[in-house]
Amino acid sequence: MAGVSPVPEEPSAAAVLRARYARRLLARLSDLAGPVHGTVELPVHVARTGRRSYSLQRPRSRMSLYRTVLTEGEQADVPTFLHADLLLEQWPVLRTLPDQQACAGRVGGALH
Repeated sequence: MAGVSPVPEEPSAAAVLRARYARRLLARLSDLAGPVHGTVELPVHVARTGRRSYSLQRPRSRMSLYRTVLTEGEQADVPTFLHADLLLEQWPVLRTLPDQQACAGRVGGALH
């Protein structure tokens, strides 16, 4: 029919999340220069509820920290709290977590 404009489709939830995370991408994995030892205290804007303190010496704690920063942090939080070597160590497990698309998007897909 002439004169009838097609109704644009609503983006899927996955597409919305991908776009949101794409704005936070890092250019290089080497930009991740966060701590490798000690305890990390996340700011409230990253850890809105619950746990904010993570020990980098404890593998489960470190995994939880990385998952939280990758899924909840802002662009500036990723290089501040994550370290490239530690991320590479944990990536085989991190990428299999339920929010793997979010995690992969945050580091620019450089780990695939």
